[in-house]
Amino acid sequence: MREHLDQTDRRLVKLLSQDAQLGVNRLAEKMAVSVPTVRMRLRNLLDRNLLKIVGLLNLTERPELISAIVGINAQGRGRARELAQRIAELPFVNSASVVTGRFDIIVDVTVAGDVADLYRVTSELIPGAGEPGEVVRSETFVVMASCNKWVSLPEGCWSDETKRDGRDETGRDETGRKEIP
Repeated sequence: MREHLDQTDRRLVKLLSQDAQLGVNRLAEKMAVSVPTVRMRLRNLLDRNLLKIVGLLNLTERPELISAIVGINAQGRGRARELAQRIAELPFVNSASVVTGRFDIIVDVTVAGDVADLYRVTSELIPGAGEPGEVVRSETFVVMASCNKWVSLPEGCWSDETKRDGRDETGRDETGRKEIP
């Protein structure tokens, strides 16, 4: 069962959301609590996987990044969450969410490259995450402009290991498959 954050944790998260560079001393001062309390609360939130402190890029300012939203209709027989989890673990995927409405799963994708890279993600990687026939249909919405969209780079973007063609030094692609010559 999901637990709710108490008022102190919510205040800590709010301050970090505004400026993640604040040190524990400054956080304690702003929250009017002790430094050990902030350290303990912060460690607890991180350990329970309720908080993640990351650097985010302003997507509007990064023309080399392509963002897209992919709607997926799945024939999952009650297993949409498992499919979403497999999709969320793919390179270039920021998140995958089971939703209500005309799609079963919404996927947030970011690629560094060109439309061919996006096409490979949407036509090969995402359908390949499901069993044959599990991904029935998908629709891709390329983000043309965004307001206040900050993203962490998913695995695969600007990776030192990944070559332009999507293969690493071993010849394996992001899914781990090796190209057969």
